[in-house]
Amino acid sequence: MDDFRFSLPIKQAFAQRDKPVDKRMKNLMQQILDQVERDGAVGVGDFENDRTEASSGWWDWRPAKIALERLYLAGKLMVSWDRKFHRRYDVPMNLVPQEIDLSMPSGEGFARFTITRTLGALGICSVKEMAWRARRVKGNLVKPELEKMVTEGEVVLVSVEGVKGPLYMLAGKKTDVEISGDVFILSPFDTLNVFHQRLRDFFGFDYQIECFVPAPKRLYGYFSLPVLAGDVFIARMDSKADRKNKVLLVHNIHFEDVELDKQTIEKFVAALKAFVAFNQCYDIRFDRTNKSAYLRAIVEGFS
Repeated sequence: MDDFRFSLPIKQAFAQRDKPVDKRMKNLMQQILDQVERDGAVGVGDFENDRTEASSGWWDWRPAKIALERLYLAGKLMVSWDRKFHRRYDVPMNLVPQEIDLSMPSGEGFARFTITRTLGALGICSVKEMAWRARRVKGNLVKPELEKMVTEGEVVLVSVEGVKGPLYMLAGKKTDVEISGDVFILSPFDTLNVFHQRLRDFFGFDYQIECFVPAPKRLYGYFSLPVLAGDVFIARMDSKADRKNKVLLVHNIHFEDVELDKQTIEKFVAALKAFVAFNQCYDIRFDRTNKSAYLRAIVEGFS
């Protein structure tokens, strides 16, 4: 929440760039805003189905949903609660503590926040990756402020063998980091997975989430999760929790072209057990894999 003010330029950018809406949508947005201010948080289910034509797909929202999302992106509403893709929208005054600074940051301040947050999360990255975080804000000052921070010694230029530069890192950060070798089952939306080119450059890992890919063209599964062991991606796993029967269904584990030793397999089993518990399941079921020997070792680890 201390960083809340740095979201304001992005919300302002959405409000300014949004295409003009017709009178009906404008009135609906104002009606919804008045209702939330008066009665509290709402969800799209609180409004009658105002669709005039049949839905053509997942993103073909009805007018009330469009109005709520426009108000959300512009900062007029915030999401107070979200479960199973059902959002509750409320006004910021009900969610942001009174002591939080709500002043609009300067262009320089927003740029420096973006640079330090991105470098803090990724460790080493390019200016393109830093600018991506600020891309919504037209005329943002990420590039000139980065040059100043390099001159001032806050950011340093680095080189990574085999990766095209220039690359940057916060000054004073350790480079002799020891990797534990632990195994992590990552979300497709983990910070590490946002930049696909970065995954290829740094890890030799070609990854794409396939839920938006037509089913016949999917290679690994609807929602495959990258599996990281130390600094090597060893697999991707498509799974789904059967809530009714409390079973984690692993539709597919596709192992990358790397050799896995017994210790790594054991750590993968430990990560899977934690993932089962995280999903509030008691058992796990495997359907298929491209390397049966590794899967047999994993199954044995559960027995």
